[in-house]
Amino acid sequence: MQIGELMLTKQKFTRMVEDTVKRTKLSYIDSVVHLCEKNNLELEDMKKYISDPIKEKIEAEAMDLNFLESGAKLPI
Repeated sequence: MQIGELMLTKQKFTRMVEDTVKRTKLSYIDSVVHLCEKNNLELEDMKKYISDPIKEKIEAEAMDLNFLESGAKLPI
C-alpha cells in the first residue's frame, strides 16, 4: 500500500507501521523510517501521524538502545 494512494490519518499510519513491524520484523523506529523512505516522505512531516501507542513503543526502543535517557520524552 502506497501512502500517496490514500488520505493519511494517524489511524492509517499506525496500521501501516504495525503491519510493517509484523511483516518485516523491523523495530518501530526502523519501520517508520522505512515507510518514509519507501514513500519519499520527510521524517519531520510524519510526526503528526504518529499515534501515542506508536510513540510509546518508539520511546521504549530508544531507551533500550540508550538513545534516550530514562524518563525523557521524544520531541514529537
